Amino acid sequence: MNNFSIQMAPFQGITNRVFRKVYTRHFTGIDKLFTPFFTGIQKQKLSLQETKELGNTHENNIPVIPQILSKDAAEIERFAILCHQLGFTEINWNLGCPYPRVANKGRGSGMLLYPDKVDKILCEVMDKIPVKLSVKLRLGYLNETEIFKLLPVFNRYPIQELTVHARIGKQLYKGSVNRTVFEEVIKQSDIPVGYNGDIFTKDDSVELLQQFPNLKFVMLGRGLLVDPFLPAYIKGYNTPELSQQKPAIRKFVDDLYYHRRKQHHDGLQTLGNMKEYWWYLAYSFSKPHKVFGRIKKVKSFNDYEDAVNAVFNDFEWLGQQANLFRKEKNR
Repeated sequence: MNNFSIQMAPFQGITNRVFRKVYTRHFTGIDKLFTPFFTGIQKQKLSLQETKELGNTHENNIPVIPQILSKDAAEIERFAILCHQLGFTEINWNLGCPYPRVANKGRGSGMLLYPDKVDKILCEVMDKIPVKLSVKLRLGYLNETEIFKLLPVFNRYPIQELTVHARIGKQLYKGSVNRTVFEEVIKQSDIPVGYNGDIFTKDDSVELLQQFPNLKFVMLGRGLLVDPFLPAYIKGYNTPELSQQKPAIRKFVDDLYYHRRKQHHDGLQTLGNMKEYWWYLAYSFSKPHKVFGRIKKVKSFNDYEDAVNAVFNDFEWLGQQANLFRKEKNR
């Protein structure tokens, strides 16, 4: 599996530049990083916050790909030019975000209902943007047949790759992925296709590769947040024994926490960021609801530090082998 490429999925509020920097310092196995989506790029100059988020084209030698959420060709072109000026060589177009506040405005997975609009945008931008364009999408928004009206559109353009989350937008993250439809997508696409959706353990990746032996890459999202060791497990890299993983996770969590405090100038926004991440990480500990309960109620840095000490003292690290996140998701 060492030739198998693994990408880190973008998560709003979690996988920003600080997370990417700290994560790649502590863990191995990731080959490409995606930023959470940018939107509202109305000017020829990025804001200070946006410039900071796009401050590095690589993190620990791993390429970073900026992502744009848009239904406007001019905005995508502006973003591509700005990213090119910062040294990036690829951007990603988000056609996968399932949340109603996005999709109801015809963006993200809501755009999948309009293949003609997708075609018009690609026609307008492909000859103008100075970077490669990749696309992240779902099988559709209302049903999984929508993607088959889009594939002929994508096939007409020099798109770098398609990353397909094997659900429809209306599902959000509920229900099962549809690998049967994904298999047909691979057959009909002239563009390299990668898989995203419900890879929580190494066994999940083994099963996926048995079904799709020629698959070149996967994008890991929630599974990586739950167990940061997952990419290394999948690739067969040396990882600490389970009993030795807790100290490594503690170093990572503390490093992330102090970098977030620095990012926010000791503002309490740090606590919100850490709570968002702990909602996932808790599922690699015994009794995840109690773990997150400790973190959720903190209101100060001292509270947070005491809660983290208690978690690492009182609860066992089980990692992805316990598969607690999937069990919870399927309840």
